[in-house]
Amino acid sequence: MAKLLVHCTHGREDPERATLAFIVGNVAASADQDVILLLTIEGVWLATRGYADEIHKDGFPPLAEVIQSFRANGGQIWACGTCTKPRGITEDQLIEGAKIVTAANVVEVLVGGAASLDF
Repeated sequence: MAKLLVHCTHGREDPERATLAFIVGNVAASADQDVILLLTIEGVWLATRGYADEIHKDGFPPLAEVIQSFRANGGQIWACGTCTKPRGITEDQLIEGAKIVTAANVVEVLVGGAASLDF
């Protein structure tokens, strides 16, 4: 099975893009695809407990619900270590199922043939 890497760089400042990344990831995960949601730049905040609770773009389901469904469907959440460090985000602040990864982890997945999509 091929992997899908969905890359999200946005958080509260662009709730539509933040939510859409997880919706696409959740559709793939619910179809039993191997999906990684890579969070970089301001998107890394989405991996922290409570951050997504108030994000709700009109016309979309609440982001916290989409994230919960994505995780329940087996989706992986990766937060960029280079991006979390200057923001002071540590592993103990992450939501269940999320982890901080290195650029080498991302390169390995991409070189391994993962398709990628950016939001």
